[in-house]
Amino acid sequence: MPRMAELTDADASLPSAPGKWCPKEVIGHLIDSASNNHGRFVRAQGMPGLRFEGYDQDHWVRVQHYRSADWRELLTLWSALNLHLAYVMEGTPATELTRARVEHDLGRIAFHPPDLGEPATLLHFMADYVDHLEHHLRQVLKR
Repeated sequence: MPRMAELTDADASLPSAPGKWCPKEVIGHLIDSASNNHGRFVRAQGMPGLRFEGYDQDHWVRVQHYRSADWRELLTLWSALNLHLAYVMEGTPATELTRARVEHDLGRIAFHPPDLGEPATLLHFMADYVDHLEHHLRQVLKR
């Protein structure tokens, strides 16, 4: 967070290349990911499988106009959502984390899906969320 806060609002509005997201849009995408996955992680604790609706990430970023949003406000929202997600993850019972789910669609929505035909766990899905988050943070921080 402190390193990202060093970026100026103007710098956070500039994409690394034509057709790529700027840092504001990357953080906006991570806000959307946190928002969607919060619901998934909570609902999964009462479901037999891990089947969830996907979302069109480019559409979400575009219609929310993240590029013109205030950089510090985006960082504040992103941080708060992820602190809450960490709280949800930490409070998830081990039995829910490790229960094998044969019915899942993580091959469609996960960053690193489980092997085809293999059961999935909520623990895998949560760790996948963190991997996805770290991937995008490296993109922002390498600027």
